[in-house]
Amino acid sequence: MQEVIDRTTTATTPAVARRPGPALSTKLRARIDRDFKSRWEDEWGGKFVTHGKVPGSDAVRLDGNDYLAVTGNPRIVQAQLDSLRQGQEFIVQSGVFQHDGSAASQFQSVLAAWVGKEEGLLCQSGYTANLGLLQVIADPQTPVYLDGLAHMSLWEGAKAAGAPSYAFRHNDPAHLAKMATRHGPGVVVVDSVYSTTGAVARLHEIVEVAEQHDCMILVDESHSLGTHGPGGKGLCAELGLTDRVHFISASLAKAFAGRAGFFTMPTELRDYLMCHSHPSIFSSCLLPHEVAGLAATFEVIKESDNARRQLRANTARVRSAFVEHGYPIHQGTEQIISLEAGAEADTLVLRDALEARGVFGAVFCAPATSRNRAMVRLTLNAALTDAEMDHVAAVAKEIAPSVKPWEWPIARRLARGNDAA
Repeated sequence: MQEVIDRTTTATTPAVARRPGPALSTKLRARIDRDFKSRWEDEWGGKFVTHGKVPGSDAVRLDGNDYLAVTGNPRIVQAQLDSLRQGQEFIVQSGVFQHDGSAASQFQSVLAAWVGKEEGLLCQSGYTANLGLLQVIADPQTPVYLDGLAHMSLWEGAKAAGAPSYAFRHNDPAHLAKMATRHGPGVVVVDSVYSTTGAVARLHEIVEVAEQHDCMILVDESHSLGTHGPGGKGLCAELGLTDRVHFISASLAKAFAGRAGFFTMPTELRDYLMCHSHPSIFSSCLLPHEVAGLAATFEVIKESDNARRQLRANTARVRSAFVEHGYPIHQGTEQIISLEAGAEADTLVLRDALEARGVFGAVFCAPATSRNRAMVRLTLNAALTDAEMDHVAAVAKEIAPSVKPWEWPIARRLARGNDAA
């Protein structure tokens, strides 16, 4: 009994102040002061930029990536529970130790075949998928050409490879061609749907440029796998480009709503990659219930044509409402909507105005965006109700006179004929 009382007391007693550890180095403190202090105090008001109000039960949540609303699907939950209850002996270890025939091996093979590729590899996240793949397919003699809005994990992958990295203007195949002519054959890297704006890659033209300059091409389908293409196979499949793209990667934390990443590869690369891709070697594998959940999600996604149609309808409806009320969202077309207010302080004003009325998005700022191109990102899903979408439209109209979207830098650039996309 005394033990129970002690535990209860500990749980309700205020935490004892923690004793400070060794002092940070002078150089680190100076860097914090130089690069962060004014941002924290002046622009963020002493509160972390991504932390606004806590959403209530009646909030309209547009801050996640579960595009097809599969979270909580009974089939997925049951698959995870069954795996946890099996009590099978499982050793947590690096994925390179898992034999062919394991649940993870079987699932990654099925997923690769589904998207039309020979081999695939499950990873801990979309970030490690891109990092581990680019680390292997590029090197200091292989230039990497990245779209200016390519995801940070792709830039970090090129950096890990020690490869020279060259940015080409967003969705500009002509600029890519100039870069490739100047620097030679390498790897072209694009997102299928860009994570900050919802823009779709000009993939046909980019693939043609890559082929003309003897480049391999990597397409990150994180925001199109499950939502685009026949049966959700992605944008490459939708455009008939799968056989012309060398590698496809994806976070499985979007439409698959799990904790994993994935990339494809030809069979001839598999053994070499397993010996040289550091995230695969030095990180632990996914757990059995995670793989079981992903496998069940895969079956749900294949049967989700109605959800995909509903997502497209919801996207058209909500985008139209924002356009009607003067919001410059011309840089995208898909289920991701960028409300690019510009300065971080202005973005927080926008965020607070939305949240005060029960609409919750996600603040994106540097390093997720360029400095002074901060935004509130709204992500739509197939489960949004008519009432929720009507509410979002009403809020957009109500706050427009105060946040003045027609005066945002991106709107001014558009008015000058300089499209910010």
